[in-house]
Amino acid sequence: MFAKLTERLGKAVEALRGRGRLTEENIAESLREVRMALLEADVALPVVKRFIDAVKAKAVGAEVVGSLTPGQALIGVIHDELVAIMGGKAQPFDLRHAPPAVILLAGLQGAGKTTTAGKLARLLIGQKKRVLLVSTDIRRPAAVLQLQRLAEQVGANFHPVEPGAAPAKIATSALDAARRGVFDVLIVDTAGRLHIDAELMQEVRDIDQAVSPHERLFVVDAMAGQDAVNAAKAFGEALQLTGTILTKADGDARGGAALSVREITGSPLLFIGMGEKSDALEPFDPDRMARRILGMGDVVALVEEVRRSVDVEEAQKLAQKVAKGKGFDFNDLKSQLQQLQKMGGMAGILDKLPGGAAAAKKLAPGVAEKELKRQIALIDSMTPRERRRPEIIDGSRRRRIAAGSGMQVQDVNRLLKQHLEMQRMMKKLGGGKLARMMGAMAGKMPGMPR
Repeated sequence: MFAKLTERLGKAVEALRGRGRLTEENIAESLREVRMALLEADVALPVVKRFIDAVKAKAVGAEVVGSLTPGQALIGVIHDELVAIMGGKAQPFDLRHAPPAVILLAGLQGAGKTTTAGKLARLLIGQKKRVLLVSTDIRRPAAVLQLQRLAEQVGANFHPVEPGAAPAKIATSALDAARRGVFDVLIVDTAGRLHIDAELMQEVRDIDQAVSPHERLFVVDAMAGQDAVNAAKAFGEALQLTGTILTKADGDARGGAALSVREITGSPLLFIGMGEKSDALEPFDPDRMARRILGMGDVVALVEEVRRSVDVEEAQKLAQKVAKGKGFDFNDLKSQLQQLQKMGGMAGILDKLPGGAAAAKKLAPGVAEKELKRQIALIDSMTPRERRRPEIIDGSRRRRIAAGSGMQVQDVNRLLKQHLEMQRMMKKLGGGKLARMMGAMAGKMPGMPR
């Protein structure tokens, strides 16, 4: 996400190389680049104008102090304005309401409302909430079935839909069931359309009046561009929106919706969907997002990803194994590769490191992830004994492993070399250092909050 915007903003800053201070003349070219970057990212034109005016007003005449370069000074101003345009401080999602708290999800068809309902349910269940899900999309039976299956996957309850019932009546029935069942949260998934129409808006208003939701969340596709702005206006007029959820952000290299929707609706961005899995819903933090846009990375997000993905018990077992002088075998390597996959592969990790977005861009799309799968396939072609004792893998075994995985002998040789290098690194670290490192990664260091 934001790859193109990050690249163009980098060019804007580069234009100030060698200048002593920021003046109206020398930032004019940079601001033209910034304007073009925002427009290409599909940021709404009124938002672009306000943003450029604000940056210009603060940047012109700003002194370049200490070791800062003019480019770095401009980056500081742009960062502050990006944070402001996305809502300033991160807004906590606290359901401080008498149960059941009702959450209404609204948006266009294809925005990802049903998937988001499942993700939000999982997040709330992780906070020890009892969650009930209901679909009011009577025109699309597949939507009801999809939400029912998602409820089963994440451990939420599902309220059955009465055939032929009106959407508002379905929502009212679900609310009664939530009260009887002593549920903490009721999530109402509404129908969408491919475009805004009077019937859709009236249906959403009817459901809103029937259940009086505590949270009215607008779900918008990050790749919708200007359509997202139009939809945001329409739903903002129909409902008193309390927040926005941006979906499919991992598939959009522009990111304009993230910068436009907050300004258009006036409601805070609360969550951002970064994948299809049920745990791929991140709290939205304007400061962290601004840093990612500017290529500064998001180390906090990386640490959180590690905590979610790293198997603490397995990490500790590996540390103890190395501490006892036992080798690092292919079972261990496979486990490490699978955990890397869970974290989004190399591209996903690099994107969250300072300056890593540029390195991630150099990776051909999908190549790093494909290589991970190839390496795991090679390990799967080994016998249990070969995985435990890599030293017995001779020429004939290499040919058999290559044939079994559909690859070449040189691929096996490359994997063996990689394993040997990792084994040497483990020995250098030693058991104690490795255990401390694993503990820190998993958030187990003394005094570190979980």
